[in-house]
Amino acid sequence: MKTGLVLEGGAKRGIYTAGVLDVFLENGITADCVIGVSAGAIHGCSYVSGQKERSIRYNIKYCNDKRFMSLYSLFTTGDLVGVKFCYHDLPEKLDPFDNEAFEASPMKFYVVCSNLETGKPEYIHCDNLRDKMDYLRASASLPFLSRIVETGGKKFLDGGITDSIPLRASINLGCRKNIVVLTRPEGYRKKPAHNGWLAGLVYHRYPKFAEAIRQRSSMYNQELDFVSEMEKTGTALVLRPSKTVRIGKMEQNPQIVREMYDLGRYDALNNLQRIKAYLND
Repeated sequence: MKTGLVLEGGAKRGIYTAGVLDVFLENGITADCVIGVSAGAIHGCSYVSGQKERSIRYNIKYCNDKRFMSLYSLFTTGDLVGVKFCYHDLPEKLDPFDNEAFEASPMKFYVVCSNLETGKPEYIHCDNLRDKMDYLRASASLPFLSRIVETGGKKFLDGGITDSIPLRASINLGCRKNIVVLTRPEGYRKKPAHNGWLAGLVYHRYPKFAEAIRQRSSMYNQELDFVSEMEKTGTALVLRPSKTVRIGKMEQNPQIVREMYDLGRYDALNNLQRIKAYLND
């Protein structure tokens, strides 16, 4: 039976997922398919390459670096997340990404991107990141705060706008057992956004994408309902923060980043036997 690992995004909140995945690496927990959105995809690729603690290491080290994720980067480059620094300098030189291990992994890795012209999610199989890094970047490119990413003849932005929790996509890939890692505590519901007018203004050339932004809260809450349904049937096992950590979208306090990461580790360790039993049943 194929197993899936579904990784929600959440900007800096996603470091919770990195903590969970490092515990998985320490305990030999793998999946047939890994499908990540935004920050979930960013941390998921280091999991597939087997690079334990890589995510927390560079997030702590470069937390306050203006080239990493900052208003400076936004105002000087048009991207909140510095493209050259995060997608070239970091993985190629400063904290090298192990492309060989990634490509040799038996786990298939997918990233979710939002197609601006269709307003729909696309699920990109990334068998390597040498040629497909732009899909990873697109998945994590927040609307309003990032330039549109053009790759493969299409225009993309943040996958979380059109599919924040791609459990259904994992099931469609044939995964009948799925571990879903969320980055919001139990009981969270997304409130309607107040930026619908801005979406229509900024993305007037892409009305279907603008509508997806306006409908995101409804989509997200429906996906939470679906996760709950699949949890009852045994199709999903869910990990989510066991407490609330107040962490900003562009959090620059390394202690808070570490606290969120450590919570991911704690929750994964606390549920380790349940996870193993679920996968082995």
